[in-house]
Amino acid sequence: QVQLVESGGGLVQAGGSLRLSCVASGRTFISADMGWFRQAPGKEREFVASTFWAGGSTNYADSVKGRFTISRDNAKNTLYLQMNSLKPEDTAVYYCAAARRRAGWDQSKYDYWGHGTQVTVSS
Repeated sequence: QVQLVESGGGLVQAGGSLRLSCVASGRTFISADMGWFRQAPGKEREFVASTFWAGGSTNYADSVKGRFTISRDNAKNTLYLQMNSLKPEDTAVYYCAAARRRAGWDQSKYDYWGHGTQVTVSS
């Protein structure tokens, strides 16, 4: 089993920045994808960004390209999401997820999920 714990959410004004962290513990699959997803009130959960845990490829939703950056620290088993130029429409609960196989944007392929961290962007 893999446990994922997110942190770093909060309230920020539009144009501001936040950095989310996700610490993975338990059995860590270094050859798998990890990703960030978000769910706004009244909306379905959507893909934000993903990265190949062993290094290399990253993917982003069009809505966050150029503003968000996903990164990882394999030594610390930690996934990050740097969020800049935040907009009110970025307000959501952000979830970290881990997959035992290549998963990319497809949340159905992710095997483990954190409990989420709230991000609120005020206008």
